[in-house]
Amino acid sequence: MIKSIKQRLEDNETVRVFFIGPLAHPKLIEMVGLAGGYHGVWIDQEHSAIPHQQTETLVLASRAAGLDAFVRLAPTDYATVMRPLETGAGGVMAAQIRTVEQVQQIVEWSFYPPTGNRGLYSGNYEARYGAADPKSQIEAANRNRWLAIQIETLEAVDQVEKIAAVDGVDCLFVGPGDLSAVLGVPGQVTHPKSIAALEKIGAAAQAAAKPWGILARSAEHAANWIVVSSVCPAT
Repeated sequence: MIKSIKQRLEDNETVRVFFIGPLAHPKLIEMVGLAGGYHGVWIDQEHSAIPHQQTETLVLASRAAGLDAFVRLAPTDYATVMRPLETGAGGVMAAQIRTVEQVQQIVEWSFYPPTGNRGLYSGNYEARYGAADPKSQIEAANRNRWLAIQIETLEAVDQVEKIAAVDGVDCLFVGPGDLSAVLGVPGQVTHPKSIAALEKIGAAAQAAAKPWGILARSAEHAANWIVVSSVCPAT
């Protein structure tokens, strides 16, 4: 019978757990059990993106090895934002934005303190797998990563000036297909309604001194907007 971590804590015992991180595999858990000295395994869904089916297998392997197991859960949507950054991606782009508050939340999830509240983790490419000191890791990430916000909903168009002004937003980006659809003219990217919305977005970006970009449907379509705004690095 495995004595659980919770029970050990209630008994005021010192609990030793093994963090398997991104190298999660049943054989590793088996080796931990054979090595002895540990009471449980820490399975990490926040930084290792372990899917539920794999988690089930890892918990089963833990029981077979005589170890308790616990899972660090990824906060809702936070992991969606920060995991690509941990792989070493240069930035992320958030789609289907509707409110300024939503943008502010994404900024917080994208950047380390003091800009945001992203959790520090050293076992990834961004941290050179532990080789980078935390201060340098944070400074480099906050300096080098960029965040683009897609403007493709009616709510976002209505609030685009405020969205563009949010600190931490580096770029606005337009998906013309989605934008034309919500404007009631699906696929008509040069319709007067589409053009009016794009002009508003471009003006907001220019007022905030930030670039904006668009998914070009043709050379002519691209040329119409290059002359009124700088191009987002994502394009």
